[in-house]
Amino acid sequence: MGTREFTPRVGRERDDGAIRTLRTRWREASLASGWPFPSDWALAEVEEVCRALVVHGDTAPALNRLARARAQTGAGLAESLQDLAALHAVFTTPPAQDGVPTAVDPDAVPVDMLRDFALAWADVLSHQVGEREAEDGLTGLATTAYLRTRLREVYRETRSREQRCGDEFCLVLVAPDLSKATGWSRLVVMVLIAEVVRLVFDSGETLAAVGPSVAAVLVRRDERLRKRIAATAWLVKRRLAVDPDLDDAGPVRVWLERLPATPEAAGDLITHLARC
Repeated sequence: MGTREFTPRVGRERDDGAIRTLRTRWREASLASGWPFPSDWALAEVEEVCRALVVHGDTAPALNRLARARAQTGAGLAESLQDLAALHAVFTTPPAQDGVPTAVDPDAVPVDMLRDFALAWADVLSHQVGEREAEDGLTGLATTAYLRTRLREVYRETRSREQRCGDEFCLVLVAPDLSKATGWSRLVVMVLIAEVVRLVFDSGETLAAVGPSVAAVLVRRDERLRKRIAATAWLVKRRLAVDPDLDDAGPVRVWLERLPATPEAAGDLITHLARC
């Protein structure tokens, strides 16, 4: 099913029922193959792609717009391509009689379709990189990239004094359990956590968003640190408790993470945290 191989199915022109069926099967297959946030899947561009498939046959412009929309809404390239593979699977495979979602095989997607989709997604990211500040747009915390830069700086600083970085600096990490949270509640939780860490760590520390559900503070070790960690945990719990719309948010873990011996190991730690 290449970009130019889509053709309208006989008898389905302007058939809204067929569009709804395609959209439903696509969503089910995408979620079953690992789309992380169900409430974020549906976009206006999804509807455009379904209509292009069923009615017009020429999907290249619609898929280009979908790729751009996925990038703009924060979807990663891997999950966006997996979603594209789910579309390809449901369009080329009849629905199962038992209602089981269609199996998705990313390797079955034509190379030209993958290339065009990935280029459109990457084009948005290239513009964002050039224009982006060192802050996460949602929480106002520093980006993961900025945190990595600061870590390299403090490792160089302590090495110049022949000290171990982990003896002077550490990370305070705040990670809510969002496994049952969906949609806006996930975002609200992280915004509230960002407000708390800004309130508690207000002396020039680096405050960063690490991945979608971890906030990190790069802080010097001192006599106030334990009390600040306890204050962070208490304030986060209190603020989440007063909002009934956040009942699906699980407990929030707040802990101190010792920095490893080398900046390379610190980078690996950040990579691990970003996947939590």
